[in-house]
Amino acid sequence: MNKLITIISILVLATSCNTKTSVKETNSFKLVETYNNLLDYTISPKKKFDKNGLMYSDQGAWFAYSFPSSNDQTGFSGPFLMTQQNGVWSSEHLALLEIENQQWNHHTTTSYNSHLEQIFTSKDLQLTQKLVFSSGHTAFIQSEIKNISREDVSTKYYWKNTPILGDSLTLSSSAKEIKITSTKTNAIGYLKFPDNIKSCNNNQYQTESKQINLAPNETKTITISQTFIFPEYSWEKEQQKITTTSFDKLLHERQQEKEKQLAALINNRKSQFNDSIYAQVLAKTHLTLQNNWCIPAGEIKHEGLFPSYHYVWFNGFWSWDSWKHSVGLAYYDTDLAQKQIKLMFDFQNEDGFVADCVYRDTSIEAHNYRDTKPPLAAWSVVKVFEKSKDTAFVKYMYPKLKKYHQWWYSKRDHDQDGLCEYGSTDGSLVAAKWESGMDNAIRFDNSKILKNSEGAYSLNQESVDLNAYLYAEKLFLATLANIVNKTADVKQYQEEAKTLKDKIQKQFYDQNDGWFYDTNIEGTDFIKGEGSEGWTALWANAANAKQAEAVKNNMMKPSKFFTKVPFQTMSADHEKFDPLKGYWRGPNWLDQAYFGIKGLRNYGFNSEADKATIQILKGAEGVLEKGPAIRENYHPLTGKGLHAHNFSWSAAHIIMMLQNN
Repeated sequence: MNKLITIISILVLATSCNTKTSVKETNSFKLVETYNNLLDYTISPKKKFDKNGLMYSDQGAWFAYSFPSSNDQTGFSGPFLMTQQNGVWSSEHLALLEIENQQWNHHTTTSYNSHLEQIFTSKDLQLTQKLVFSSGHTAFIQSEIKNISREDVSTKYYWKNTPILGDSLTLSSSAKEIKITSTKTNAIGYLKFPDNIKSCNNNQYQTESKQINLAPNETKTITISQTFIFPEYSWEKEQQKITTTSFDKLLHERQQEKEKQLAALINNRKSQFNDSIYAQVLAKTHLTLQNNWCIPAGEIKHEGLFPSYHYVWFNGFWSWDSWKHSVGLAYYDTDLAQKQIKLMFDFQNEDGFVADCVYRDTSIEAHNYRDTKPPLAAWSVVKVFEKSKDTAFVKYMYPKLKKYHQWWYSKRDHDQDGLCEYGSTDGSLVAAKWESGMDNAIRFDNSKILKNSEGAYSLNQESVDLNAYLYAEKLFLATLANIVNKTADVKQYQEEAKTLKDKIQKQFYDQNDGWFYDTNIEGTDFIKGEGSEGWTALWANAANAKQAEAVKNNMMKPSKFFTKVPFQTMSADHEKFDPLKGYWRGPNWLDQAYFGIKGLRNYGFNSEADKATIQILKGAEGVLEKGPAIRENYHPLTGKGLHAHNFSWSAAHIIMMLQNN
């Protein structure tokens, strides 16, 4: 019976000396081992909302860990809980292993896509700690205490926590268990130990000390598991898995999984990107997406990716983000890619509308039904199908995609001329701008709202990117219709695409400027200001060859778009260009940059596309380096990373830039 609470349980399983199950070492994890320390996970949080460091997660878990910043502090920081308040630190260390009378004089940390590992060394002992996720509910932490001296060593160890950071959390104890409750969430936590609780007062606990005696080179191995499980899942079944899990076998399994996924990405690079630096950035994108991965919980019925767990308002799921994520994921995990698409279509209305963004817990933030996002869903389904060949997935998605496509023409074509406008469901101008995904782009500075019908409003302008996306979607829908044997639909979409392509070329292209612009709703006046929407016609293959040549020439001008980080959201020579103050008025968003690169490739401008790809990745601060997170966007002139860290669609589009189709 499902409860209305989230159960957070942490089991601690201790093993005796030298009882460790061994797994034969192999050289089969070359990629996992080579591409380590890709992100800097160092942080010792001092407050519950501390976001001064990154956190490691895997398997879709709603919790994450980091390395401590102090060289003499053992254990892993956290866990960071995404189960409440858009993410809080439970404690600097919720379950900390203390070894008496040890002065650690050396400390190393290594992060892998598969796990975290750190080693502490004193005069007598070496402590090796590894953390690996077994599922979206459970992480295991293994601590090996080895005598590295020439003499017998006797010491004691015990478990404790550092002060609770989440002020809503309360600890209580019974026998070998610590219970955690919260006033901010219905989540409940349990810490279970092999030893009795010695004390639990004022939100701090300690277990009884245990004596260990180690001969030279002898090792004591202790394995704990930490489980955060939602009521949709069986805690009894998870407990059974925990009790039968061998840490070494689990780690081996996780390394195999990551090795296979990294190989899929790295071995599928375009030949011109064979340098190892591009293999490294692909491993970094993989890890970025992994950290944002969440299993279904609460309102969310399918797995998906946050835009960024690191930014307070990005702990939800956005429609066009999801579709972009799925295309990147398709290159190494088609199952997760399919689920990411399905997640958003769980929030499709009967008329075909798909919500803009949705959340696990609507008491924190409500779903946004005020607008949707640009129609890229059919693109994502086709790209996933190209990798999965899963016709059942296409059959499931096709009627939903068809309804969504039709919705645009029934609710967002004010003058019924076959060209759509961005808009909103509540008549608000701000939501209509949000629907474009390019919230404060200069093309919307003078926009007004028009009523189409009850609950359906449009901007008083027709947008080139929207209609280019719809043109591409017609062709993608024709492809999908063919797969599901809807021959009449194939013909209809192909004919509609032909008509729309002609309209795009005639209405939105300014031959004097060599650029595609939005127009007023009558289609008689351009809304000037060169922006990234201008090359979406190339991405969609909707431009003619002459138009594509002119757009390419403007894209490659250093004074306009070929900056340090090329193909930013608006031309650098425009008076309103302001990357530091304008969210969509100058920064380079890697999705838009990718659309530009793909647009160039569509028309045979491959040398220009290669040049831009290399310059983007080299120019964007920290992208090709170990340590720094992949950012939400970048300053096109300085390369400085801007806004959110660990941003999913940036990672997904880097994958697209480097992969063979």
